[in-house]
Amino acid sequence: MANIAVIPARGGSKRIPRKNVKEFCGKPIISYSIEAAKKSGCFDKIIVSTDDLEIAEIATKLGAEVPFIRPDDISEDFSVVTDTVIHAITELEKKLDIQVERACLIYATAPLINSRYIVEGLEKLLSMDKSFAIGVTSYAFPIQRALSIINDEISQVSDYRDARSQDLEEYYHDAAHFCWGTKDAFLEKHDFFSSSATPVVIPRGLVQDIDTAEDWKFAEMLYRANNAI
Repeated sequence: MANIAVIPARGGSKRIPRKNVKEFCGKPIISYSIEAAKKSGCFDKIIVSTDDLEIAEIATKLGAEVPFIRPDDISEDFSVVTDTVIHAITELEKKLDIQVERACLIYATAPLINSRYIVEGLEKLLSMDKSFAIGVTSYAFPIQRALSIINDEISQVSDYRDARSQDLEEYYHDAAHFCWGTKDAFLEKHDFFSSSATPVVIPRGLVQDIDTAEDWKFAEMLYRANNAI
């Protein structure tokens, strides 16, 4: 029974063209995810799921495997990322006779990812009766004090104006690094964000979602700060 990493990396990124293989601090951004997966020692197979031949070639050179090309119907702008994991499990089991026990979805654009948290995720999945173990991080500012802007006017979303910050409950969001899960949990499409999942808390200094050019620049700043380069 195998543990697999699945790194989705389609070729059609719109906001940042060729995002999944764009150079980040000197090397393709996907290389950081592949390296963290390899360093963790958790996986029998590290699979890059892509519809793009150039990405497949780069991923293979970086030490991942690309045993299939992802079909177009799960490579569109609105495709659900878990469908790539389901497809990978199905392909490996049916065509390569590899029996999957657990899978870890690892995002291709997570250059701050650290293998220690991937290991922690597997340990938590094994020790707890849960379907998923997901990397999360805390919000930097109390979300109870969120503001909205409508017609160039500010309004407060909730009624915590006078509450002290230390009295407010801390909230978290998906770090967009990884999600461990059992094979059945992925195949049956269990809800990631529910009581069936356990968190792996990642420091905020290791998390930056990358959707825009500004995000990219800030992520490079964080990477250099964390690695003193």
